[in-house]
Amino acid sequence: MAQLRIALAQTNPTVGDLAANADLLVAWTRDAAEREAHLVVFTEMFLTGYPVEDLVLRTSFVDASIRTLEEVARRLDREGLGDLPVVVGYVDRAGLAPRVGQPRGAPLDAAALLHKGEVVTRTSKHHLPNYGVFDEYRYFVRGDRLPIFRLHGVDVAIAVCEDLWQEGGPVAVVGQAGAGLLVVPNASPYEKEKDDVRLELCARRAREAGCALVYVNQVGGQDELVFDGDSIVVDGSGELVARAGQFKEELLVVDLDLPVSDAPAGTFPYDAGDGSTITVDRLVLSADPVEPRPPVPARIAERLDPAAEVYSALVLAVRDYVTKNGFESVILGLSGGIDSALTATIASDAIGPSRVHVALMPSRYSSDHSLTDAEELVRRQGINARVVPIAEIVNAYEKEIDLSGLAAENLQARVRGMILMGLSNEHGHLVLTTGNKSELATGYSTLYGDSAGGFAPIKDVPKTMVWELSRWRNAHTDPSFLLDAEAPIPENSIAKEPSAELRPDQRDTDSLPPYEVLDRLLDDYVEKDMGSQELIAAGHDPALVTRVIRLVDLAEYKRRQYPPGPKITPKNFGRDRRLPITNRWRETTGPA
Repeated sequence: MAQLRIALAQTNPTVGDLAANADLLVAWTRDAAEREAHLVVFTEMFLTGYPVEDLVLRTSFVDASIRTLEEVARRLDREGLGDLPVVVGYVDRAGLAPRVGQPRGAPLDAAALLHKGEVVTRTSKHHLPNYGVFDEYRYFVRGDRLPIFRLHGVDVAIAVCEDLWQEGGPVAVVGQAGAGLLVVPNASPYEKEKDDVRLELCARRAREAGCALVYVNQVGGQDELVFDGDSIVVDGSGELVARAGQFKEELLVVDLDLPVSDAPAGTFPYDAGDGSTITVDRLVLSADPVEPRPPVPARIAERLDPAAEVYSALVLAVRDYVTKNGFESVILGLSGGIDSALTATIASDAIGPSRVHVALMPSRYSSDHSLTDAEELVRRQGINARVVPIAEIVNAYEKEIDLSGLAAENLQARVRGMILMGLSNEHGHLVLTTGNKSELATGYSTLYGDSAGGFAPIKDVPKTMVWELSRWRNAHTDPSFLLDAEAPIPENSIAKEPSAELRPDQRDTDSLPPYEVLDRLLDDYVEKDMGSQELIAAGHDPALVTRVIRLVDLAEYKRRQYPPGPKITPKNFGRDRRLPITNRWRETTGPA
């Protein structure tokens, strides 16, 4: 057996900022070298960031990715880090002749091994995911090579992300080829309770491949996606050896005792078990084991509980969206209700209360407690607030146009949206919308009113979870949160009955069923894609099924115009769920 010290670089790259990502690679590699690592592994497409979407269809972008890879290999060597092998993800190209049905330029979701100033070997993702948020047949062509390099006597294989999740392909070949370690760079987005799925997957694949497995995952927010890290190391029997924390950058260092190999170098074809052939490229960096060192203690980070996990995802998503897009501050309408209270708290935890601005915009129908609850939250958190009464502004509109009923109610919401967008234009704030997933599902929002903004922190959070997260945050904090306040949300904002306050004595239940009933039905219809008969068979009230399906289906045009927001459920409105706006299908009746 031989000892290898592996450094897992659980990092937060920025899409398109190749120079800054290269700087990060050098800095983290230096840290790994100081901790006497033998190998450092970065995440999938680290140099370019992930996902880059249609940027990969630009020749200039792929050229820059390849050039940056080669330049950073030379830079590592110049800065005295060339002896430490580095595995890193980037975008490459296959060099195939153009053809119909193939992405322009034949890009590859690739990973490379850097050593002594050179790009020693390259590989690329074999299985291309095309489900959920993934659309990789649009962007990449399949790889068909598996590099196995000998490092201090141990054969190390490299596979990329989805190749771990699918049967056959490179991971199946690893077992045939007899590698001692499999390293897998990943950019696996967060979903609730996904960590247990990953651990079980890593354990199963390690047993199938007959070797230890290192799973290195990205961390950070990218538009609608948030990556939680949760990097994992398991041994050949699938037992957990080490695990990084969630939602934080971390260099996880672990010592592994691995088998020494004397397999010959060369190129060998293998049946991948999925109807394809994988070519194994064997090469030798160093044949002899090194003198064992006293092992570093294996770190197994404690898992977050479900509410802490979701809340941390939302905080990180807001922080990165604000920071990576160059905003100095955010603004939102603070109503005294629970949705805006939670949104303000997430923003304060993400970027600090001094950078959070709120507008309190009471109308003729606002209750006394709405203003006092909002003012109490401002006091507890120390955020910036201004009061802008809208009654006279609404009156001015009503003198010029005759509106009644719903149109008159929505006018108030649109006046508030106009005020927020005006303050955004004047001061450069990013407007945060405050709608939750239950409202978004049923169309319980006003276009160009409460739906106006640039980012929607809780758009994938059902109303019942809004209350759960608010109660959790009042009882907990985290060192990464920038708001230093106990119980930052007033209890009355959590306890009171929700209301849009657009007419006298209005309640959400005037238009919607109780949220605990609604959210269960929405989960089955939206998340699980159940049809009307399945919903009724699952125990939902038939009349309510008909009513809610109609509300959800008719609101598709509103959702298309809603700002992006972080995905935290298995099926969000946006990248996950794509339905036509012009659509005559009615779930309750069949074709129209």
